[in-house]
Amino acid sequence: MTSEFITLGIETSCDDTALALLGDNRVIGDVISSQIADHSPFGGVVPELASRKHQEALLPLLRSLFASTGLKPGDIDLIAVTAGPGLMGSLLVGVMSAKALAQVWGVPIIGVNHLEGHIFANILAHPGLAPLFLCLIVSGGHTEIVLVRDGGDYALLGATRDDAAGEAYDKASKLLGLGYPGGPVIERLARDGDPCSFAFPVGLRTSKDVEFSFSGLKTALRTEVQKLSGMGAGELPVADICASFQRAVTESLLMKIRLAVRETGVRRVALSGGVAANENLRAAISDEGVRLGWESFLPPKKYCTDNAIMIAAAGRASYGRGLRSDLSLVPDPSWTIWGDDDKSPSAAVPWRVTSRENPRL
Repeated sequence: MTSEFITLGIETSCDDTALALLGDNRVIGDVISSQIADHSPFGGVVPELASRKHQEALLPLLRSLFASTGLKPGDIDLIAVTAGPGLMGSLLVGVMSAKALAQVWGVPIIGVNHLEGHIFANILAHPGLAPLFLCLIVSGGHTEIVLVRDGGDYALLGATRDDAAGEAYDKASKLLGLGYPGGPVIERLARDGDPCSFAFPVGLRTSKDVEFSFSGLKTALRTEVQKLSGMGAGELPVADICASFQRAVTESLLMKIRLAVRETGVRRVALSGGVAANENLRAAISDEGVRLGWESFLPPKKYCTDNAIMIAAAGRASYGRGLRSDLSLVPDPSWTIWGDDDKSPSAAVPWRVTSRENPRL
């Protein structure tokens, strides 16, 4: 039995099965099983296939995690599991597995919001990062700017009207015949391209609201590809197209972060989510921070994509604030973490919480 408080994190919101063990001030171990090879032939995630793969991977990963760390079930003090948002079938595999383990091991369980997990990826990577700060969450399913007022206290400043940035990358990649996932391959090809070759639009450039749109960019890309193909000019200038597309996405994200900083006066900016691994975006956020006097916080790339380390960190923090879940916990594919000033995010799902020791929650 270890003297540390050990949290087991379980993440199955989409197509990665991830487990992690988090101690008091350290990551003890983490394992992940990717499904990219399974979904690539379809050009995107197939929900039913994803849930089946989670079922196959979870228990073998758990055995591997215990074997690699030397810990055992009796060392676990808390199980933190992603309960939303995400794919319902995938979430169910993680939540039902967590509830079964909690019963067998006799340990408490807490449901974690996946977006809060992404926020905590930065807090875990940067111990000095504390509210107030802005967090740009940008991934295949999410593009939002969130004001982090306190642990468990979040305000949504703006989100995408249509596609998420990562989704736009995937659709662009599919259109160009580059495969799935689109973000990494477009980033790689863009390194050899000219970002000024094509004047792709930056969505909502003139809007005074903190909001995003990538559907027009996607349409502009399709139109340009059709035009070039119809001209019979031979092979498409794929590197230039990728570089120009990436420039438009990056500028859209950067433009709205600048607006959020101006509107709130908050000058600590964190980046999170799968697209946060993009080097072009990371460099742009850092450079803009230097130019305009922000503090920029970028998590290690390992913490950008879906992982169980961030889920364990967010779950432990929620548990420390007095939040509890029980065996009635069920996933919510649309669970948000923000609410108005009179109603906390947690209060929006009362079935999830059995005690609120902190009056802020």
